[in-house]
Amino acid sequence: MKSLQIIFAVVCLQFVNVSGNAADWADFRGPNGNPVHNGNLPLSWDVQGKKNVAWKASLPGRGVSSPIAVGNLVVVTSSAGANQQKLYVVAFDQQTGKQRWRRSFWATGRTYTHPTSSNAAPTPVSDGEYIYAFYSSNDLVCLDLDGNLMWYRGLAHDYPKAGNDVGMASSPAIAGDVVVVQIENQGDSFASGIDRLTGEELWRVPRDPRANWSSPVAYQINDGSFTVLLQSPTGLNAVDAKTGNERWTKEMSCGNITSPLKVGQAIYFGAGGTTRLKLNSKGTTPEVVWNANRLTANAASPIVDGENLYILSGSIIKSADSNTGDLNWQVRLKGRFWATPILSNGHLYFFNQDGLVQVVKVGETGEVVEEFEIGEPVLGTPAAVGNALFFRSDKHLFKISRP
Repeated sequence: MKSLQIIFAVVCLQFVNVSGNAADWADFRGPNGNPVHNGNLPLSWDVQGKKNVAWKASLPGRGVSSPIAVGNLVVVTSSAGANQQKLYVVAFDQQTGKQRWRRSFWATGRTYTHPTSSNAAPTPVSDGEYIYAFYSSNDLVCLDLDGNLMWYRGLAHDYPKAGNDVGMASSPAIAGDVVVVQIENQGDSFASGIDRLTGEELWRVPRDPRANWSSPVAYQINDGSFTVLLQSPTGLNAVDAKTGNERWTKEMSCGNITSPLKVGQAIYFGAGGTTRLKLNSKGTTPEVVWNANRLTANAASPIVDGENLYILSGSIIKSADSNTGDLNWQVRLKGRFWATPILSNGHLYFFNQDGLVQVVKVGETGEVVEEFEIGEPVLGTPAAVGNALFFRSDKHLFKISRP
């Protein structure tokens, strides 16, 4: 029996299987959830003197979600109002910073969050054709690249207790023609697969009723179908993207903020520090390759570049061998961090929550080579396209590039 749902759909959509352009940064933490970029980004900039600042744009309300880049757009979300009940999706031209369009909606679920967070905490995602914006209030919006509304879902309509005391932050993932959301909290907890074209719920599975901010991760397997990883405090689950049926489960005590990372046939996730799993061709439960309790991540998710694994543990960046988990080096940074760093051209870019940027050159050792203030808090992971870096503060969106 279909439950009552808030859905507005455009019925003329055709069923096509699309994916974002390879040059896009259309997901939370970038392509494949691994923020490794090959562009030539500036090592420093000055938002006051405008050195290497291509443009700066004001945002309505506030938010802590990350920007995404799709086509010639940079897209961000925000929320405003006394109770953060007004939801925004805003698109800017990548080259000029001119606002291309702005859409607003009213939240249907709980909007309360911790003062440092926002209703606009989850990062939107795009398949290159549509944009899917999700909010702490468990509202899910689908827009085309021109900002036209395709459909709108209030996912907490049947489960009004879906929420926690500090707000939700799990970002959606696209798995073929399914948008997957992970809603886990002390109340009504579930994961849901939504038809990306119609907004119809394809499946819903119950989840552990504990606070969890980890985001789902999708990947395609040999038979062409998609698997979705769902991390929670009790373990890592792999489910079929079309049905929600379980494919395998690894029961381990896991972190509830960081998200898993799949690179090739390896999965890295926050269990007992950091654990590496090895996938097999049968699609059965993967084996543990190594576990390193010294590699404990707090908020930032892991990054892998070849044989190098980077873990931000509190305010210490640690480099380890991705094959063994052995520690290579570590460097202490300043401040507290929510944003996952980005790796580009041999440098890690860190944004602490007070707006201090620290750039670490990586190699056989790590070294802080640049340090400068932005003057505004930054909690979202940056995005990168070509030789440009995009990041958002509470109230502004920036493009950083050389003249």
